[in-house]
Amino acid sequence: MNDFIIILGWIGLFAPMALAAIGSVIGCAVAGQAAIGAMLDTDSGYGKYLGLSAMPSSQVIFGIVLMFTLQRTVTVEVAPGLFAIGILSGVSLLFSAIYQGQCCASAIHASKAKPEIFGLSVAPAAIVEGFSVFTFIFALVLSGSLPQTVA
Repeated sequence: MNDFIIILGWIGLFAPMALAAIGSVIGCAVAGQAAIGAMLDTDSGYGKYLGLSAMPSSQVIFGIVLMFTLQRTVTVEVAPGLFAIGILSGVSLLFSAIYQGQCCASAIHASKAKPEIFGLSVAPAAIVEGFSVFTFIFALVLSGSLPQTVA
């Protein structure tokens, strides 16, 4: 049983980065596909479309920082906390990146037809980013309550 608990702790260490990376890949792909489509329909503004399509990649950065923050000796006492914080923050970052990609794709589609609304159309993606920042901050705070090592 203790080995299983230790394995869950190791999964929790890696989960924020892995799940956030999966979400970022999906989110960037969705927004990137919209950017490519917009480039076919417009004669300029390609940089803003490409820049916006990279916005969901921020979640993987949050996941990497959380992974390093959670890094410690995995013991039976620490493993449940590592697992809970790692999995829950990873799932949150995964969904945040996916939905942010969808918001970015919508902003790209809208702004290709009406370029003057580009800045305003990015607001929903920024709101979704805010939720990933909340996850990041709360996971950092909670990780501080986990012991580094148990003697």
